[in-house]
Amino acid sequence: MSEKGNKIKPAEGKLGIMMVGLGAVSTTFIAGVEAIKKGLAKPIGSTTQMGTIRLGKRTDKKTPLIKDFLPLAKLEDLVFTGWDIFPDNAYEAALKAGVLEKDLLLQVRTELESVKPLSSVFDKNYIRNIDGPNVKQGKNKMELAAQVMADIEGFKKSRNLNRIVIIWCGSTEAFLKPQAVHQTLDSFEEGLRNNDPSIAPSMIYAYAALKLGIAFANGAPNLTTDIPALEELARTNNAPISGKDFKTGQTLMKTILAPGFKARYLGINGWYSTNILGNRDGEVLDDPDSFKTKEESKLGVLDTILQPDLYPDLYKHLYHKVCINYYPPRRDNKEGWDNIDIFGWLGYPMQIKVDFLCRDSILAAPLVLDLVLFSDLAQRAGMRGIQEWLSFFYKSPMTAKGLYPEHNLFIQEIKMKNTLRHMMGEEPITHLGLEYYE
Repeated sequence: MSEKGNKIKPAEGKLGIMMVGLGAVSTTFIAGVEAIKKGLAKPIGSTTQMGTIRLGKRTDKKTPLIKDFLPLAKLEDLVFTGWDIFPDNAYEAALKAGVLEKDLLLQVRTELESVKPLSSVFDKNYIRNIDGPNVKQGKNKMELAAQVMADIEGFKKSRNLNRIVIIWCGSTEAFLKPQAVHQTLDSFEEGLRNNDPSIAPSMIYAYAALKLGIAFANGAPNLTTDIPALEELARTNNAPISGKDFKTGQTLMKTILAPGFKARYLGINGWYSTNILGNRDGEVLDDPDSFKTKEESKLGVLDTILQPDLYPDLYKHLYHKVCINYYPPRRDNKEGWDNIDIFGWLGYPMQIKVDFLCRDSILAAPLVLDLVLFSDLAQRAGMRGIQEWLSFFYKSPMTAKGLYPEHNLFIQEIKMKNTLRHMMGEEPITHLGLEYYE
């Protein structure tokens, strides 16, 4: 390890993972980690567990596993809890979610049953299509934030934890644009005391985490930490933040396909996307205001990849449409169907059709693992505020003010791995390669 790598605090002791939402994604994540620890499965899809990183020249043949290269927390040291509006423990919630087979769940039943949800901050104005009894009560939103902070500190003390990371794995909230209350920390805290309607539940969780100097990752398209007040708090209290919206099914495919079309200068007239989803997320997204939040996240991807202002002949008239349809029989097995109208040499039209029969929580669970381990690493490395290098995992990456987000999956991967090299004092890799031929 280099001198720079030695400045990262070691991953000593237990790491607490606190999830907002103990539904399909969270229970699939917890069950998966416990199954992997018992040797029942492999961590397929996880960058931190399966990925490698090249160091130096190709001829050096140095390509360690990422988990061996970096001082990451070990799976054996992870301890779980979460908040949810339903009182089911993680085993009961996993059975209801129907993502994993019961035979597998029975083999980790004891571990799952030990994860019982804390009462949740909930506001029907932000999530209209579901309701539950396990909800916090308080005279104002500041009091609710104090209750969340008490939950965090209680979890740390009762389980003898060294560190904590908090990640939003809950439902998509109603669409919200930044308001005056979000602009400064003072105005935000005044808004908490005055029950300002523009402060969403996700912001209350984020505020509580950042107030305690704890990393917060946002797996939904909610505004949450993407406001000046909470960005200020994150930097002041040396807490990493990242988001937003796990990049799993259809959008993952877009960030793979669109860079390829652009690299070969193929034009696109239209991209029609529709989704069929039957889990709790699908039910929530059946509300137009929640769908609006998700739609904004999904629609923003193509413009920044294709850059129509730079390539007007290819993409200026691209028509992009996204639909999400709640269809209960499909449960967690989402179908993402895309029709892409492209054109090539001399303007001749062609079509591409993609039918991705994916499993939403199976794709999301390894992202949760990678984000909590990398967020913990960033905190121990002294990195604070927005962690743009984690864009690889998100549909709508957070960036510094004035920067457009980078959505190209392959550029995101290079950015992430070069950040990891930088953290450990290794040279970034440019892939220029001229030195082999001089």
